[in-house]
Amino acid sequence: MANPQHRQLHPIIRPPEQYEHVNSPVRDDEALGPTEDLDREPDGVPHHVIGLTALFSVMLAMLVAFMILAGGTVSRVAAVVLALLAIPVLVSTLRGKAERDRDRLHPSR
Repeated sequence: MANPQHRQLHPIIRPPEQYEHVNSPVRDDEALGPTEDLDREPDGVPHHVIGLTALFSVMLAMLVAFMILAGGTVSRVAAVVLALLAIPVLVSTLRGKAERDRDRLHPSR
C-alpha cells in the first residue's frame, strides 16, 4: 500500500510552500520613526474629493463637448456659459468639501 505522503502530484499543481510570516513594521506604531504617520493622506487633500473632482470634471467636459458638437448656435453659447459658470462653482464646492473633510489630526508635511 502506498503512503499518502508519497503519492504522485501533478507536475504543475504543487502544495503551497511554507514561508516564514514576516511581521512588517508598516503597521507597527512602535517601529515607526518620529516623523512617520501612516494614517495621514500625503497631500493633505481627502482622496475621495480628488475622485469627485475627476468625476465631475470629466462629466462637465463631456456635457460641454456634446452641446458644442450636437447643437446649433444657441446650444454652443449655452455650453460656453455653462462652462464659465460651472467650473468656478465646481472648484469652490469641492475646495470647501476638502477643507471640511481634511484630516486635522494627521496634517500633511
